Amino acid sequence: MSDSTVTVDAPSTVERSEEILTPEALAFLAELQTRFGPRRDELLAARKERRAQVSRTGRLDFLEETKDVREGDWRVAEAPEDFRDRRVEITGPTERKMAINALNSGAKVWLADLEDANTPHWQNVVGGQVNLKDAVRRTIELTTPEGKHYALKEPDSVPVIVPRPRGWHLDEKHLTIDGKPLVGALVDFGLYFFHNATELLARHSGPYFYLPKMESHLEARLWNDVFTFAQDRLGVPQGTVRATVLIETIPAAFEMDEILYELRDHAAGLNAGRWDYLFSIIKYFRDSGPEFTLPDRNAVTMNAPMMKAYSDLLVQTCHKRGAFAIGGMAAFIPSKDPEVNEQAFAKVRADKEREASAGFDGSWVAHPGMVQLCKEVFTETLGDSPNQLAKQRDDVSVAADDLLAASKTPGERTLDGLRGNVTVGIQYLQAWLRGNGAVGINNLMEDAATAEISRSQIWQWLNSEAELESGEKVTRDLVDRVVEEEYAGLLESAGDDEAVRGSLETARKLFVECAIDPDFPDFLTLPAYDEVLRAERA
Repeated sequence: MSDSTVTVDAPSTVERSEEILTPEALAFLAELQTRFGPRRDELLAARKERRAQVSRTGRLDFLEETKDVREGDWRVAEAPEDFRDRRVEITGPTERKMAINALNSGAKVWLADLEDANTPHWQNVVGGQVNLKDAVRRTIELTTPEGKHYALKEPDSVPVIVPRPRGWHLDEKHLTIDGKPLVGALVDFGLYFFHNATELLARHSGPYFYLPKMESHLEARLWNDVFTFAQDRLGVPQGTVRATVLIETIPAAFEMDEILYELRDHAAGLNAGRWDYLFSIIKYFRDSGPEFTLPDRNAVTMNAPMMKAYSDLLVQTCHKRGAFAIGGMAAFIPSKDPEVNEQAFAKVRADKEREASAGFDGSWVAHPGMVQLCKEVFTETLGDSPNQLAKQRDDVSVAADDLLAASKTPGERTLDGLRGNVTVGIQYLQAWLRGNGAVGINNLMEDAATAEISRSQIWQWLNSEAELESGEKVTRDLVDRVVEEEYAGLLESAGDDEAVRGSLETARKLFVECAIDPDFPDFLTLPAYDEVLRAERA
């Protein structure tokens, strides 16, 4: 047991927080923090060293020191029975109403998001754990102030619950030991595991997780050590925890085998995203020349050569190792306009068909209205099989240059693309600051990755003096003019609501600072979190 004590510095009391922040649970968090917090700090420092090396060389490559792992004959542990069919997974925050809707959606898996679709307000951090506790026990329900009631339609047939804790880079500043904040990932994992692991086992399931934002196999090794310790500490059988890793950073794409190997007793699969992966490419190669300057973000599809290489390598790696390959997000939100729906559904279907034919075992949707479409597409390919693990992609051969082929990405840089980055980025950040991390904008469900790719693309275009399709160069004057025009439109939409107008101004200021700061903040959510803390304590 750790002698350290966790101090709770809460801006307000969250309903039922006493069920979550028990002395025993806080003691468990203290053990996780004291054992693993220092290693997390070392790994964050290693990220900076690696980025500095890329800045000097303009290059990433497969690691020579782990060649034996890539060439070795090994497989991850077989998936538990309830986690073998993942043809459609719905993602979303742990807000109570959205949680119930996700559990009623008919999806095979619910990614319960404590990360990019969640603002780490104290209410969300603790309230999300309350909602997860109820969801695991099938007791979750809600009656709104207007009298509308939400409950589980079929409590015995709900998606497998898979929380996504925060990335290694985020702290939880409401919880401290000797004045030092706890690691957010350890808080999210620790509270869920402590309160639910035994209950999940009794229900013939287990504590399964999605792991975001990793940049190396050493970060996966840290997670594996956390799992091993936590299982031992609470008397849970080793190998009970299962983790699916999001390959959403460019350095992780060069270490897929190694990441699975480090987690092999706990690994369930890998996931291929898009926005965070593109954000990572821009971040890593931001000073590596014009060949890494990308077109409009909406023009960069998974058919771009570098994206197809990444996607194919992920499927090949996963199936070679007996792990699931999970596809990316269908962010579309069904509209009341039939024509809009028809066009969007056709695009989503085509994207899911691409994934299914490439060998993915399932894919993500952001809205219950898209579950059936995704399920239909994958069922057409899977038939009676729960997955495509038997489909080996021996035809795939991906070299480092293929993963770095940004210059081969088709598409143009346009003024409309710049405007979209500004307005969507500010709108999303405003909602995030107000406590909502999953935001519907222009019939798409956006999360923090949207704001990150938006501001990083502005930064890249500005600092490389990129030329738009019109021939106009992206300069500070142009960015300032576009921000002024788009912000004026957002203010007009806000009307006379001073709270909304105030949060829009805060969002504009923060977004612009992160989009033009020469030092390029690693994550927009770091200064945004500080703003959240200031607002909570005001």
